[in-house]
Amino acid sequence: METHNKTLATEVILLGFSDNRQINIVLFLFFIIIYLVTVVGNFLMIIIILISSQLHVPMYFFLCNLSFIDIFYSSSALPKLLVDLFSKERIMSLVGCGIQVYISTFLGDTECLLLALMAYDRCIAICYPLYYPMIMRWTMCYRLAAFVWFMSFFISVVPSPLVMPMPLCYPNQVNHFMCEILAIRKLTCTYSYVSEILVLCICSTSLLLPFIAIIASYACIMSSVLKIQSSGRSKAFSTCTSHVLVVALFFGTAMTLYFGQSADYSTNQGKYISVFYNIICPMLNPIIYSLNNKDVKEQLKKIGSSCISPNEHLNTW
Repeated sequence: METHNKTLATEVILLGFSDNRQINIVLFLFFIIIYLVTVVGNFLMIIIILISSQLHVPMYFFLCNLSFIDIFYSSSALPKLLVDLFSKERIMSLVGCGIQVYISTFLGDTECLLLALMAYDRCIAICYPLYYPMIMRWTMCYRLAAFVWFMSFFISVVPSPLVMPMPLCYPNQVNHFMCEILAIRKLTCTYSYVSEILVLCICSTSLLLPFIAIIASYACIMSSVLKIQSSGRSKAFSTCTSHVLVVALFFGTAMTLYFGQSADYSTNQGKYISVFYNIICPMLNPIIYSLNNKDVKEQLKKIGSSCISPNEHLNTW
């Protein structure tokens, strides 16, 4: 009944970061550099994996999927943010806002599940090296990757119509740079207990369960590595360091936001946390994997040397 006595909003106003032009120019340069590094870095990672036969193994197949996700995950927020930095009216229609919520939630959940799958891959490779080629055969890798995408769609997109806080009421201003479900929910006209439960279930399924699976995988890895002679431990750990760092950055910030939410939670704080896992992490992932991975660095050197001296490269065939 309360909804009928309130004016319903037909659009959402994003407050962004600042109204100061000088600050927005600096932010524009900062974010466009991040976006270019994100797209170029992840695209290069995909190309390197595709053209290098030495990297045609399950671990890099999943890494290729991760780079693909990061390009579009970052693109779900950054282009709109870059435009809004020079716009006086940072307005999004309810349809556009809903689409952004669906896309960012779907890709974020997919990344969570994929990181858990990558931990499982490392667990099998280190704990059961003799059975690894049989367990992680290519048909199984394709099925696991398809399962991750399907489950993410089922977890995040299917229940979204029940989670989205429609209708929205005035004031329709959101202290955020994008339409994120926790920020948009503050505009809802009526409180829905079912919607709150669904949000908690989605967060638990897409964040908490994959994180528990990752912890369990690395517990098995640690147990197996400690049984290996000291000379072989560093090699076993080297294949996991990049993944551990990526997991810590992504899950650490995302879980801080979604499980730290409370009635007096600062939307300003939530906005800056969102910048980290939605914008910074997709940029850092290819950098972390290229710097900490010997195989990727070797392929980068080969590609670089072939570009510098293409004639010598052709003579080697």
